[in-house]
Amino acid sequence: MRASSRLYSKIPLARDPYTMFPGSPEIVIQGVTESGHQFRPSDWAERLCGMMSVFGEDSRLSYSPYLKPIMSGGIRCVVVDIKLEALDPAAFNFLLAFARDNELKLRPGRGDKRPEDQAAGGAPAA
Repeated sequence: MRASSRLYSKIPLARDPYTMFPGSPEIVIQGVTESGHQFRPSDWAERLCGMMSVFGEDSRLSYSPYLKPIMSGGIRCVVVDIKLEALDPAAFNFLLAFARDNELKLRPGRGDKRPEDQAAGGAPAA
């Protein structure tokens, strides 16, 4: 394992996720390594989000509202709502460790609600 001074996408590790990307309520884990290679397997984002999936009353599997797989600019990504850090610190730390261990790039998320959140009246997303 590497030293604790490891950088996430050229940004120093911070205990408080709000200081990693100030003003952004989301962190996006991109499916591209720091060296520019596409991360494999191709379904890594769905697998990662599947760890927090639950079966609803309709017996259908649903992703957590705090963790979503997306495509952004042709790159598979996972959007992590930083509220997850307060709700489930172990899961949040696992996600950041996953990104660090696989040398995946991080970036801030959106500043506006996602269309699916607006339609459902959900919480703001970045």
